[in-house]
Amino acid sequence: MKFIYLILLFTVHSVCLAAAVEYREFENPEQENSYYELIDELRCLVCQNQTIADSNADLAKDLRRQVHEMLQKGKTRQDIIDYMLSRYGDFVLYRPPLKSKTILLWTGPFIFLILGLILLFIFIRKKKSESPAEMDKQQHQRIRQLLDQDRDS
Repeated sequence: MKFIYLILLFTVHSVCLAAAVEYREFENPEQENSYYELIDELRCLVCQNQTIADSNADLAKDLRRQVHEMLQKGKTRQDIIDYMLSRYGDFVLYRPPLKSKTILLWTGPFIFLILGLILLFIFIRKKKSESPAEMDKQQHQRIRQLLDQDRDS
């Protein structure tokens, strides 16, 4: 049993050692804050639903490295954003600006919500307006006969 625990310990330990940790040095705390704000603001172009801070894709690692290098060269936050926008377009921003190109991106969820509510309202009104079908006398007599036959059996 001790042998199994030992193997498990070495397996877990080796996996932890294999995990890459990125460590970056900064000249001052403001530069470090800018770095973390930028990587939280830029979208991973591979994952698309994660920031480059959250992604482990190779492109995200390269973008983090590039942001760090640009900050080390004295580039401002806006210079880095402008560079990324010129290279990758508005899609690189996790929260793209409201422009004519991105208006559907910003309004789309609200449009779909409103359309869904309208369709739900129409469906409910239609269901309420439909009254149950009235039976004529023949159908009523036929049901009575079937019920009476069932009781007699």
